[in-house]
Amino acid sequence: MSDVIEIIKKRSSTRGYTDEPLTDAELNTLIHAGLQAPTAANKQEIHFTVLNGSNPILQELEEEKNRLRNLTSPAHNFYYEAPVVVILSADSGYKWSALDAGIAVENMALAAEGLGLGNLIIGCIDDAIKGEKKEYYSNALKFPQNYEYKIAIAFGHKAVTKDPHTYQADAQVTYI
Repeated sequence: MSDVIEIIKKRSSTRGYTDEPLTDAELNTLIHAGLQAPTAANKQEIHFTVLNGSNPILQELEEEKNRLRNLTSPAHNFYYEAPVVVILSADSGYKWSALDAGIAVENMALAAEGLGLGNLIIGCIDDAIKGEKKEYYSNALKFPQNYEYKIAIAFGHKAVTKDPHTYQADAQVTYI
């Protein structure tokens, strides 16, 4: 069976990272995996904003997410203290941008697993980043004009592991 299938079977969300930084080679591999993802009509409209996990804008997003959900200081921030967070944005008026971003982030997640790195696909900041502070976050994250947040992903060396999720093929698949 293909190595890709084995990587898909092993991948799970990582919610705990070591302090070890990613190497330039690791980060470049992950970014290029996202850039190589197919896009509708080959538009290639996905933009990748790469942030160090200590970037203050991430803390601001965490606080805004918590404010909107009436949460008080959860045990971990939304990216579980990962050393790198990549925020994907895309053309807000293009019908397929969210789908294209999802494909790109999955490419990156599988590449991370292939490199032995942990990753966490992130959607929970959607309300915060698209809310009343949308223009502020768009500028701070250097989104291209008329682009908006679609999805994010965190990367790092795993401090914790978990088994991949289970599924019920009989209930989730219909053959016609």
